[in-house]
Amino acid sequence: MVALILPMFNNNPDSNTEVNIPRPDESDLINGLKNGEELAYSKLYKMYAATLLGIICRIVKTEEIAEDVLQETFIKIGRSIGQYEPAKGRLFTWMARLARNSAIDHLRSRGNLNSNKNNDLDMVSNEVDSSYNTTYNPDTIGIKKLTYTLNDSQKQVLDLIYFEGYTHTEVAERLQIPIGTVKTRIRMAIQNLRKFF
Repeated sequence: MVALILPMFNNNPDSNTEVNIPRPDESDLINGLKNGEELAYSKLYKMYAATLLGIICRIVKTEEIAEDVLQETFIKIGRSIGQYEPAKGRLFTWMARLARNSAIDHLRSRGNLNSNKNNDLDMVSNEVDSSYNTTYNPDTIGIKKLTYTLNDSQKQVLDLIYFEGYTHTEVAERLQIPIGTVKTRIRMAIQNLRKFF
């Protein structure tokens, strides 16, 4: 039991890097997913669907399309669960990245670009109304509050990328800074936020 509470370190005495191991209930879920167990997929959906939908809604803005992207995300999760490596990060982080990338892929797709040109006024007004009713609220898990502990430059870059859906290149152009600086600020912000978990 003590081994689960204390951080795990690798065998190299010169290194103090922490090894990320999944929680026991998470590892059971991951094993179930890798074995194709329907109960594991059901549990995964119940645990994470609302949060992943919130992430997607922040990028896609239309709830109907966001639900479609969520379904595509869970299909991608099912197909690529074998590629997930617990040592590189938590399951939720991996799934959130898949959801975010799926939403961005949808926005960049040719079908989405063409459909945006053909919207009539009723659909646009419905989109505006529905965009204010998103279910995603980062305050419920405390992430948004934690970003206030960052310095202004790190917070600005983190907000644009993770909460508004910008790409690294778009942030660099918008803030008129090199892309390497954007990546450094993200890395430093994430390292600062990891201190809380």
